[in-house]
Amino acid sequence: MSVPVWLEPLETNPCLLSTSAVLLGLVLGSFLNVVILRLPRMLEASWRRDCAELLGSDAPAPETDAPPLSLSQPASTCPACGHRIRAHENIPILSYLLLRGRCSACKNRISPRYPLIEGLTALLTLIVVIHFGLTVQTAAALVLTWSLIALAVIDLDTQLLPDAITLPLIWIGLALSLFGVFALPEEAIVGAIAGYLSLWVVFQLFRLATGKEGLGYGDFKLLALLGAWLGWTALPQIILLSALVGALVGIGLILSGRHASDKPLPFGPYLAAAGWISLIWGESINNAYLRLSGLG
Repeated sequence: MSVPVWLEPLETNPCLLSTSAVLLGLVLGSFLNVVILRLPRMLEASWRRDCAELLGSDAPAPETDAPPLSLSQPASTCPACGHRIRAHENIPILSYLLLRGRCSACKNRISPRYPLIEGLTALLTLIVVIHFGLTVQTAAALVLTWSLIALAVIDLDTQLLPDAITLPLIWIGLALSLFGVFALPEEAIVGAIAGYLSLWVVFQLFRLATGKEGLGYGDFKLLALLGAWLGWTALPQIILLSALVGALVGIGLILSGRHASDKPLPFGPYLAAAGWISLIWGESINNAYLRLSGLG
């Protein structure tokens, strides 16, 4: 399938393509910082309003005195002094470096997480574009990549995997399967069902054995999402990779004293990372395993 005329310069110039991918990733990384920060607060405000309505409370919710929070409003400000961040202070990574990681007004430190997320998004965007080229798969894979970054960091911060992201992506994955973008319809449908049920069964068995909840329902939906996008055949690899990395990181944090053994660790970031690895290198990993095991 030929690319549109306006994309032909990118197809014939790898350097231009890579530069465009990095710039796109930086811009989207800046937007993801907003999503990661604001979406949990927006959900919490919505839950508070719903609870107030359900309980019939006459007292106004705390959020009513402040302007409504959305992904676009109000404008971004310094959390320490309220200084409104101007356009030239919001250039991905560059502004952070020029400001030396400090607010231009109060000189309080700005979290390095913001440029790190921008840089990570740019890097993963570049990898996706190089791997898939100028194809429909690239557009779809970029949407999944950006969404997984947001989900992973939100889960790290709040131990939430918002339905506002996971549920639409399940349907998008199933819709893409109609065109065979990453998986066929049968593989995607079985993948979504198997992804959800596999972790649900683990959750129920763990709760019966220990009386505790070892996973959250958001994890079930995230694996269902990955199954809908990549098909059921990718699930064993995703589960194995996420469990292995999660166990190693968890043990390392506990042994180093940076995490209490009785405090839950979010599993979403490991599922997201494993799913993205499977999206890009899943087939290569499977082929390497078959060769090493003598089955290939």
